[in-house]
Amino acid sequence: MHVRAPAILVAARQHGETAVVARFLTADFGLVAGYVAGGRGRLLRPVMIPGNAVDLQLSARSESQLPFAKAELVASRGPWLGEPLAAAAIGWVCALTATALPERQPYPTLYEALSGTLEAVCHAPSARGWASALVGYEALLLRELGYGGATGRPQGDLPQVLEAMDALGPPLEHYLLADRRGDVMAARARLRGLLGRIA
Repeated sequence: MHVRAPAILVAARQHGETAVVARFLTADFGLVAGYVAGGRGRLLRPVMIPGNAVDLQLSARSESQLPFAKAELVASRGPWLGEPLAAAAIGWVCALTATALPERQPYPTLYEALSGTLEAVCHAPSARGWASALVGYEALLLRELGYGGATGRPQGDLPQVLEAMDALGPPLEHYLLADRRGDVMAARARLRGLLGRIA
């Protein structure tokens, strides 16, 4: 197996002393995992941040082997991790994607939507500019995985967007996060609390 594709890093877990097992979302290959040697080292640590856009190379001798991954940074989300709201939003959409999607099934629409949502979080002047995109991504994820959901981004001001976000909570928890809802939904609750303060 040899793959090279644009990707979004959605999860990175320490493995051993310096390595990382990372999960990437790609348009053509879906969610893929890879072993990144030296991923916790000085050079690669800034690359292994969930939300980063990377140029991904994966190689494995067989389909059953965890591929070796090389990731070259294309766009960093690091500068926004110092802002609590942006950091919470990036953490939530990446954790949701990494947890909910099955491996190696392409969802090009979700890849484009996640990329757009992350761009909105990082470049909109305030949360009022990106909250509807984030809730729209949640609804799209439910729909793409076969659980219905509203179409398009919720319209209106921030309180209306938060109402739509609250309505999506139970189906996300029940259908997509099943046994893993604790930690992942805690990230959503933290984000919801922060958004509620500015509504």
